[in-house]
Amino acid sequence: MPRTDIRSFNIDFFTIITNIPDMAQQNAISPTRAENFPEWYQQVIKAADMAENSEVRGCMVIKPWGYAIWELIQQQMDAEFKRTGHTNAYFPMLIPVSYLEKEAEHAEGFATECAVVTHHRLEAVKDPETGKTRMIPAGELTDKYVIRPTSETVIGAAFSRWLESYRELPIKVNQWCNVMRWEMRPRIFLRTAEFLWQEGHTAHETREEAEEETAVMHKVYEDFQRDVLAVPSIPGEKTEHERFPGAVRTFTVEAMVQDRKAIQAGTSHFLGQNFAKAQNISFAGRNNERQYAWTTSWGVSTRMIGTLIMAHSDDDGLVCPPRVAPRQVVIIPVTPKADSREAILAHCEELAARLSAQSFHGLPIRVQVDTRDINGGMKKWEWIKKGVPVRVEIGPRDLEKGSVCVCRRDKATNEKSFIAESEFAEGIVSLLQEIQDSLLQRQLNFRDSHIRPCDNLEAFKANFAGEGDADWLLCPWDGTPEEEEELAKSLRISIRCIPHGEMGTGPEAPCILTGRPTTRRVLWARSY
Repeated sequence: MPRTDIRSFNIDFFTIITNIPDMAQQNAISPTRAENFPEWYQQVIKAADMAENSEVRGCMVIKPWGYAIWELIQQQMDAEFKRTGHTNAYFPMLIPVSYLEKEAEHAEGFATECAVVTHHRLEAVKDPETGKTRMIPAGELTDKYVIRPTSETVIGAAFSRWLESYRELPIKVNQWCNVMRWEMRPRIFLRTAEFLWQEGHTAHETREEAEEETAVMHKVYEDFQRDVLAVPSIPGEKTEHERFPGAVRTFTVEAMVQDRKAIQAGTSHFLGQNFAKAQNISFAGRNNERQYAWTTSWGVSTRMIGTLIMAHSDDDGLVCPPRVAPRQVVIIPVTPKADSREAILAHCEELAARLSAQSFHGLPIRVQVDTRDINGGMKKWEWIKKGVPVRVEIGPRDLEKGSVCVCRRDKATNEKSFIAESEFAEGIVSLLQEIQDSLLQRQLNFRDSHIRPCDNLEAFKANFAGEGDADWLLCPWDGTPEEEEELAKSLRISIRCIPHGEMGTGPEAPCILTGRPTTRRVLWARSY
């Protein structure tokens, strides 16, 4: 039927036509989470148009919708870094191999993931058999370079040049950049050869100051992911076996996603004086004697976007917490008749202006009026799949009544509420916060229902047997790093952390593996 004929029908028939996707399609994503969680994850990214694999194996193209989420993460997290006294800088992406050789333990930890630059030019050579021109690496470098897997060594070298006296301490810098770790089993946002992140690096006069810095940034990560991403994490310390190469202590925030696997969502490292001694980060102390600085490093990456997807999304696509949603409100004009189109569009733009004039957590509310000339049902499903927190539909009858049709992404896709437009506009900030809070509470309930104590090795092994979802187990632990590694490999699991607070300690009990008495508790889980 031609479009002009559709417009001649009444609004009730038009509503039926534009809602055909509602009736014909129960879920937008196939397969569902229950059918195939890893493939569901990939399809959510595709449906939301967030990212895609690039021509280079293991690397990704982050598309505008996905990058907008990263920009919002970056913007809000950077404000926290500045609040805690850090400034941004930038350091080279090429690190001399000789720098890594100065810190053997650190270099060994990343050696198998390093991409190495060995030549500085290409020469065109014609193949005599095929006649095709090939580009051949030429001009071999005397000094080889690693594309940064992390920047402790190169930033440490800079600190050693900058630092002369205790009066110049602390040095507290952060950089937003890309890094490369040659990943053999890539997965968009979670594990890619190249990814985006921030890495903070600091130098301090005393051990106590450096340990305090490590704790402060660890707490920044925990609070940010809870308050901004609506992802509750378990904060804790890594065991010696899981510690960052070269660190004295490593602290982590561990997030549980919907298949109950853990994601290491951020780490903060107390490096002691290991890197300072390797890189000669020293200064004249208060007694005028030369001494080594105490250093830290800490970082989070685009892996947080993967965590967000796996924590909140459903079988209809992405579910995006309002604080990082590229569009927090989308207004869809319903214009079944040509003569009402201009009035409805003007009214939608006016409402958008009222909403965007308000702020949510210090940023203007992000509103879009979808004026594209496409089917209304297609618009609806596109915004559902992109995870927009609030969708508003306004048609002729809504205009007459002074009402709007409101749909929340944290509710069922067919759930609607009709409220007065003035009430909606005045309450938009509260509505966005309510959605933010509901996503956090939902994830908190899910996480807590799948963490349980276990002090029996047979029950422990049964939980992690097979390929199905497995709970996180809180266990008494007094094993050595070697015993930890053997148990981890046999069941393809790991100790995610020694939790902070009461969760990480308990009455003296036999270690689940060795039987040795211990008060320490650790969390075992499968992970990404």
